[in-house]
Amino acid sequence: FIQTSSKMADSDETAQDAGPTPPQMLTLPDGTSLPALADGEYDVIILGTGLKECIISGILSVDGKKVLHMDRNDYYGGESASVNLNQLFEKFKAGTPPSALGSSRDYNIDLQPKFLMANGKLVKMLVLTGVNKYLEFKQVDGSYVLKDGKINKVPATDTEALSTPLVGFFEKRRLRSFVMYVQDYEVDKPTTHKGYDLNKLTAKELFDKFGLEKGTIDFIGHALALYDSDFYLSQPALELVDRCKLYGESLARYGKSPYLYPLYGLGELPQAFARLAAGTNNQNLVSRLTAVQFMVAPIC
Repeated sequence: FIQTSSKMADSDETAQDAGPTPPQMLTLPDGTSLPALADGEYDVIILGTGLKECIISGILSVDGKKVLHMDRNDYYGGESASVNLNQLFEKFKAGTPPSALGSSRDYNIDLQPKFLMANGKLVKMLVLTGVNKYLEFKQVDGSYVLKDGKINKVPATDTEALSTPLVGFFEKRRLRSFVMYVQDYEVDKPTTHKGYDLNKLTAKELFDKFGLEKGTIDFIGHALALYDSDFYLSQPALELVDRCKLYGESLARYGKSPYLYPLYGLGELPQAFARLAAGTNNQNLVSRLTAVQFMVAPIC
């Protein structure tokens, strides 16, 4: 990724347009000389290769800005990186990985494991910017919840919905009515609201309108809307409906599961945006100092 400044201009005119030649060596205040890493003047210098930094780098580069992007680590991603076994042990100062674990390169370990919603904002951004062409995704096979001491698959098809033990037989009709309401709801179309003001109505009150039992409420709130507590029940119901709607749209997009995952770990996301920036003749300087993926994770 390092662009050197050794190329000379073919003519005086070109040399004048390029500006002054940057130094080949830099001298620190203590007298130490180091080779220059960059090759001239930049509009923007970005430190760190976390996802936000790489998105900004890619957007600015596409907009025509000259960007210098630097990181002190020898990998992309910052705190959201996917690291190999050696990098993981080095990061946590745990010595050398045991040889019994095999090759370090066989591992891609997410420092902050998450899934992507198939119809979420991040996936839409990847497609809009063209960054998706630098990535490979795998659809997650399914999601599971624990109920009454048993692990059950969250239904993803009509057949699974009919046979799931997560919702009682007589509850399934009421659950279907709620799901159809969420599916049809549009903020800008009052006719889809059925008289409910979701900015005033709490989530608990909305559930009561459909006569849903506690077990069904738990299923919707935690398996579909993905809340990690029951605090949402006392909050306006609009966010609950938005979350459930996103789940349904993501599930419908590819079927089987609403979740996507980069094939080689979440660290591929910032690296893909960095590739977008590098494709516009900017520089990405990652420090040259010198396939287990944990899937139970939050959602982004």
